[in-house]
Amino acid sequence: MSYPKRMTKVLVAGHKRHLEATVDALYEADLLHVEDFVEGDNSDFEIGMPIEYGEEVSRKLVKVRSIANVLNIKPTADTAPLAASDISKELDAKLEAMDREIDRNSEELANLDARVKDIESAEKELAPFLAYDIDLEYYNGYNNLAVFSGTVSSLNESRILEITDAYQLFTDPSSKFFVLFVSKEFEKDIQSVLADMGFREMKAPDKSGYPADIYAALEAEKSEIQAQIESLIAERAALNEKYGNFILASDEFLSILSEKAELPLRIATSEHTFVIEGWVPTNNFDEFTAAVSEKTGDGVYITTLEVDMHDEKEIAKIPVEYENSKFASPMETVVDLYSRPRYNEIDPSSILAISFPLVYGMILGDIGYALVLMALSLLVMKFMKSDGVKKLMYVLIYCQISALFFGIIYGEFMGFPLAGLMSHGEYIPGLIPGLETIVFDFGLFPDEPFTFPIHRTHMIMTFLIATAAFGFLHLNVGFIVGFFDIKGQHGVKHAVLEKLSWIVLEIGVIAAIVAWYLGLGTVGIAVGAIIAVIGVVMLAKGEGIKGPIEIPGLLGNILSYTRIIAVGLSSIYIASTVNDIAFGGLIWTPADGFSVMMFISILIFILGHALNSVLSIIAPGLHALRLQYVEFFGKFYASGGKIYKPFGHLKKYILEE
Repeated sequence: MSYPKRMTKVLVAGHKRHLEATVDALYEADLLHVEDFVEGDNSDFEIGMPIEYGEEVSRKLVKVRSIANVLNIKPTADTAPLAASDISKELDAKLEAMDREIDRNSEELANLDARVKDIESAEKELAPFLAYDIDLEYYNGYNNLAVFSGTVSSLNESRILEITDAYQLFTDPSSKFFVLFVSKEFEKDIQSVLADMGFREMKAPDKSGYPADIYAALEAEKSEIQAQIESLIAERAALNEKYGNFILASDEFLSILSEKAELPLRIATSEHTFVIEGWVPTNNFDEFTAAVSEKTGDGVYITTLEVDMHDEKEIAKIPVEYENSKFASPMETVVDLYSRPRYNEIDPSSILAISFPLVYGMILGDIGYALVLMALSLLVMKFMKSDGVKKLMYVLIYCQISALFFGIIYGEFMGFPLAGLMSHGEYIPGLIPGLETIVFDFGLFPDEPFTFPIHRTHMIMTFLIATAAFGFLHLNVGFIVGFFDIKGQHGVKHAVLEKLSWIVLEIGVIAAIVAWYLGLGTVGIAVGAIIAVIGVVMLAKGEGIKGPIEIPGLLGNILSYTRIIAVGLSSIYIASTVNDIAFGGLIWTPADGFSVMMFISILIFILGHALNSVLSIIAPGLHALRLQYVEFFGKFYASGGKIYKPFGHLKKYILEE
């Protein structure tokens, strides 16, 4: 168990002529978590104004990010850092050159895209007429003929014949599109008949020439334009390669300048002075002081400020930085998913590094799945360099080591029992011939003898009691951690009344139950009851009415740990079902020899266990997480700490000079 990294409150003050140098020094030190200044009615200070270069930097930063977005610039393995001095010298000229090239490229692409859309629209308009070898100029310009072209829901030619037989009808069997030429004198009658048929007019394009020839010309033009577009896209890719490195470095360079320029908006200033308050890790205070003094030529005053550790509002302002061993540090990600600890409480990362994988392993407990998921974790770590992903993979590896350990104890490999077992007079064979379960004579229930390896599916009641007992122990670890937390914050008396009272209550209840079970009589039961009552009184005094009200919830918390066996059994039954379908005779058995069904069985086996492998991350992980967050954390963890964010930047694309 450990507390977060110790912090010292720092005040940095000086004349405004040293402000810019101080900002640079603070940024380079990358240690000061700045506490934002809040203007008060009686304060002689006010929030400062941005440094002068801030507006120009913001404008350039917007332009750089716009270019990065247009060129789709992403970091690659070949991305090399650049010197800040080189970026500063070349930035304006390169931005101007990039602007010109990208504007020309974008304008040409936009014009070509617009032309492609026009062509596609023309092709869509022309498409219905491709079925007829009729020049488009023949669809218009008649004095004595009316032309109808379009679609109807159902064409009834007999209705047209009732009006006149002086017409020419063209139909397309593959669609409902038709063209009708008819004498002008019958135009209105034909129009009425077509309207009854659901006529939807589609006019011929105002062009001359055969539709097929026009369509071919449009396709040829579109192909030519597509070639030009591909050339412009290739040109854009070349721009990406040419400027990508510089853009990434410029973005970082300008982002740093922007952060520096905006710092005065977070600090107190007067007409001639500035004051910056913040937090520095205690171990780094001397390093911080030396670095800032050297950069500013001793032009600023640096001192520490007292903090009232009994004032909850003051404590809430202190930023929290973890201080864990390499073993426990991956669990910081799990803690952060819930909430960072407060400055004055114990960081639970070290405890979680043991309890979370332990619960996960108890649930999964399968050698095969543990090995598969461990290999997957190592593979992800190799190809993904993100620190956050690496920490999560380490957590998963811890869990798989635990699952492997319990898999050996349970004797399970992807749903197959490793050792055989006699159950209700019937022999159940194991995966390894000759490896038989050792059966002991003792057990919690007569029909559930204790075995090794432990067959979970044949010891359900025993496991229900065992997991509840584990939950009882786990929760009491939480009460003990809570005791030390309260002791450090408010003293021994509060710690005893708020946390130790629960343990006293439990001792009393257990003593009464044991006395009843052993037949010790009324006196033994009474002693246990008195101890339990003392625990309740202590609890009421420590936590008020809320404490006794929560007593029934303790039983619910303990019973919640029985999900360990419930979720574990669900994984076993899914795996067993996959095995039965694949190799249990439903599709194929080894006696059938080589066949297509053998490959189907193998495919079902692979896909089924692949799905269960995914479930073996989600289900045990979520339930193990719930037991930590809801049951365990509820006994001691207040959380709500402020994340330590020093004013500075980890440079990725800029060389340290």
